[in-house]
Amino acid sequence: MKKFLLTAAVAFGALTVAAVGAQAKFTFALVPKNMNNPFFDQARDGCKKAEAESNGAFECMYIGPGEHGGGDEQVQIVQDLVAKKVDGIAVAVANAAAMTVALQAAKDAGIPVLTWDSDMLPENKDLRLAYIGTHNYEIGTNLAALAMKIKPNGGTVCIQSGGAAAANHNERMQGIRDVLSGTKSAASPGDRLTGQNGWTEIEGCPLYTNDDFPLSVQQFEDIMAKNPKLDAFIPTGGFPQFVPDANRAAVEKYKGMIADKSLALVVADTLPVQIDQMKEGYSLGQVGQRPFEMGYMTMKAFADMKDGKAAPADPSYTGLDVCTPETADTCIAK
Repeated sequence: MKKFLLTAAVAFGALTVAAVGAQAKFTFALVPKNMNNPFFDQARDGCKKAEAESNGAFECMYIGPGEHGGGDEQVQIVQDLVAKKVDGIAVAVANAAAMTVALQAAKDAGIPVLTWDSDMLPENKDLRLAYIGTHNYEIGTNLAALAMKIKPNGGTVCIQSGGAAAANHNERMQGIRDVLSGTKSAASPGDRLTGQNGWTEIEGCPLYTNDDFPLSVQQFEDIMAKNPKLDAFIPTGGFPQFVPDANRAAVEKYKGMIADKSLALVVADTLPVQIDQMKEGYSLGQVGQRPFEMGYMTMKAFADMKDGKAAPADPSYTGLDVCTPETADTCIAK
């Protein structure tokens, strides 16, 4: 009987330890702008790799709006995560101004927050510990450098962006405008091009897609129909190329202009589906980010902080890849 009781006690103790261990598992949330985007899919994969390497120490909860939008749904999701008392929130901010309420709630609750891909506005950066991701201004400067190499004398240009309130896309637009104009603007999204250094933004631009990929293709078709001699078209994200069949159909009639460099079509991001399109003659350059590293590094940073280590450096940049048709096979960092 005593042996039975002892065995039962040991078993109960093991169950108790197991239960405590299960409760001790941390939950870190990775919140993209939307979940129908191959760019954010790569961040999710990095997040899940970090989870697998943790041997059960934490869960990567990948959660965000299903579709594009202005950021309201994303704010609600972050507020829900605060209410659930998750152990860390990493968010690619869609609307920096709107997100302040949710991140203030996280800060008040003692939940550490990191931003990735897209940051908060300068006046609200105290609501998060660090930004992990791309130097967004440099995406813009590199896109502009590609365009200037193709069109050294300048010309007409249309910039296609994401959401008007998305800090990352505004920083990229500022980088484009600053390099094309040859001047430094005071703040994002930079000063509109009205002839500086030979560059002029056409009427109706910039275009805002709100991450609606079919809309981005339609915008390209509409703007080219109205401006058939446009010199440069520069999306600050991979929007049209993320619906490859539709994009190929839209750009097909301008492949001759791209080939003879009458049209400088250069696009942000370097996902495989985009590099394929560049190789096929549907763009003259791509400036890419490293979303897998963003998802991976944010989770590792949370785990380190739970182990008593310091927060990551702010900002922590993940690097860029600049690709042209000539370097397509070697331009992506391994």
